This record gives sequence, C-alpha cells and structure tokens, in this order.
Amino acid sequence: MFDAIIIGGRCAGAATALLLARKGFKVLVVERARFPTDVPQGHFIRRQAPMQLRRWGVLDDIVRAGCPPVTTMTTDFGDFPLTGTNLERDGVALGYGPRRRSLDTILIEAAIAAGAEFRDGFCVDDYLMDGDTVTGIRGRSGGAYATEHARITVGADGRNSFLAHAVGASMYKTTPPLTCWYFSYWSGSTLDGLEMYLRERNVIFAFPTNDGLAAVFIAWEVSEFSRVRQNIGASFMEVLRLVPNLEQRIRSGRREERFYGTADLPTFFRKPHGPGWALVGDAGHHKDPFLALGISDALRDAELLASAIDDGLSGRQRLVDALADYEQKRNCAAMEFHHENLDRARFRPVPKDLLAIRAAVRGNQEETNRFYMAQQGMIPPEEFFNPDNLRRLMARVGAGTTRMEAVHWPLDAAESTPSLEGR
Repeated sequence: MFDAIIIGGRCAGAATALLLARKGFKVLVVERARFPTDVPQGHFIRRQAPMQLRRWGVLDDIVRAGCPPVTTMTTDFGDFPLTGTNLERDGVALGYGPRRRSLDTILIEAAIAAGAEFRDGFCVDDYLMDGDTVTGIRGRSGGAYATEHARITVGADGRNSFLAHAVGASMYKTTPPLTCWYFSYWSGSTLDGLEMYLRERNVIFAFPTNDGLAAVFIAWEVSEFSRVRQNIGASFMEVLRLVPNLEQRIRSGRREERFYGTADLPTFFRKPHGPGWALVGDAGHHKDPFLALGISDALRDAELLASAIDDGLSGRQRLVDALADYEQKRNCAAMEFHHENLDRARFRPVPKDLLAIRAAVRGNQEETNRFYMAQQGMIPPEEFFNPDNLRRLMARVGAGTTRMEAVHWPLDAAESTPSLEGR
C-alpha cells in the first residue's frame, strides 16, 4: 500500500514524487516510457522555476549535465532588438533550456534518492475503484501484471490524461488551438542566450541547450498548419529569413535532428482533484505555448499539490479541503497570464505602452537589465514598473506617462513548452 501513486515520471510527476518522498511518504511513480529518453516538447525553464530547482538541490546537476545557464536575452517585436545582459540573481540565471531526457532523468533520480520507487516501461491499464473513489492502479511491465493500491493516485500523464478521462474530470475555460509549432536543433550555430522575434503572424524562439546545440522554435497561426507541414523545412527557413542575423547563424550550422511539431495545443483547465485522485502538470492545465509557461507551471503546481497532499494525508486538513485549496491556488497563479497568453497566441498587436518602455530603456543597459528582470520575476516588478520610474524613463524620450497594463507582455516568452508530438 502506497501513500501516493503517480502516473507519469516526467517533470510534473517526478517533481511531485520528489517532494512527497522528502516529506516521508511512500511513493510509487510509473512511467510508460523507458528512461532516459527524450520527449518532443519545449523545454525552456524560467520565472520561479530555476529558483525552485535550486531549492530542491537539482539545478547544479542540470548545469553539470551540459545545459548552459542563460543570462542574456534579446527580443525584437518588429521595432528593434533589445538585449539584456548579466540576467542573474543569487547565482541563478534567467533561464535554462535542458533537453527533457536530461531534466526528467535528473528529477526522477532525485525522487528515487529521496525514497520513491520508480517503474519505467509500465503501462496503466485500469484504475481500481471503491464506488467513485480511486484506490489504485492495475498495469503491466514487460508482460508482468501488477496491481497497486494507494491513498491517492496522481495523474501527471499529459494533456490527454488517461486518469482524467477515467474519472471524468471536467474541463473549463477551454480555447481551441490557436497556433502550430515546429522546432529542431542545430550544431555549429552561435547562440549565447535566449532570443525572441515577433514578425506579424510568426514568432521565433531560440536558445542554447545540451550538447552545444541551438534549439529553434517557430509558431504560425493554426490555420497555417496544413500548408506548413507539406514542406516543413522550406516553411521553417522562410520564416527565419525574416530575421537575417539569426538565419545566417543557423544556416552556418548543421541541423542534427528532424523537425518536431504539432497543432494539438488547446488551452484548458481541468478540475484537478476528486475522491482518491488528483491531476498535475498538463493533465490539469494546458495552455498555448506562446508565453512559454509549461515547465514553469508544472513545477509550481507540483509543489502546490505536494503541499496539499501532505496536509491531507498527515491530518492537518481534510484531504478534500486541501485539494480544493490546491485547485484555487493553481488557478489563481495560472490566471495571472491566462488571458494575456491567449491574446499573444492570437497575434494581437504589441501594446503601445510596451513599445514605449522599450524605446525608453534602449541604450541604457542598466535599465534594460532591470526591465527584463522585472518582466521575468527575478526582481519585484514594482522595482521597475512603478510610476516614478516610468515617468523618469518616459521623460528621456519625450513620451507621456505609461500605463501599467504592459507589465507582463511576453518579453519572457521563449520556452515554448507545448506537448510537441514529432511528425
């Protein structure tokens, strides 16, 4: 009998297992894939997530595995390239882009070291039920069948979660796919930091990752998917030509892998709990990748869920109440960027206030760095986005007082963490 069974050993499931095991709970993680293995998904980590990984003691392992810290960021919204440098706080960089085979393995190994049991190559066939309460799983690995029971079963099994469908988890705030994405990896290309280029109906994200490779992601409106997939390479390079400096650097290198991509990128929230079960990561909340929030959200929600399960199973709070609090906290955190993310995925115009701030900090490296760090949550936003500072900056370019609505526009939108199924 386990305290918790977690379906899915990728970043959301592994992080939940790690935190529960460190609290002394008996945890089983089952994963369909064999580890280590890659998964065709975006993988840039930013906002609060790098600090979480540092707190959990695994960030140094990610860097040692060959993932370079990203302390430089360039964005260009069709106005001009604006570059922030030395974007680091307390030894933690703005972001990191580890390949998933590296990140997921490091997290699951940390969970195992904390006492969790891990079974990869394990397929869940069914869920054990006592009335409407989930009490465990029935599955198989290499032809051997197993039945396991738990006080709570957690689905960390992606946006098409088998557990979510089995229990009929309701969906809300749903939006059909707005964008489609393709990406691949290049060697021999000079890419020191995170780069983001917006060009009318396309966005390009590029960042360094493991093995000295440059990861390049491109998005189109979802209506373009059929056309793009007919000749992915030509469509990809057609968009890269819109940014000659980046195109030249990518063409100077060599593409090392095939293109991966998808248009199956709906936005939704699911009810993430019920009798004997809970959902975390994309299983509970999936979004268009434009604001690059996937992994960051998954790690945040893993910590929220582990805390709720701890409160419930330890008796400090009724489990049903603790899980209801988890849903409320998850939704509150996710809604901070929900509507903005949808606006950006619709390729709506860049807010004029944001363009004015960019123009105001241009040529001032210190203010540019503070601008990016406030956008990324590396410093309190009010340290930069306060009326006095904005008035002072606007005065430099003869602009009027800027409103505060532009604070969160996607200057930090380079992770691209959709579930990108290879094609």
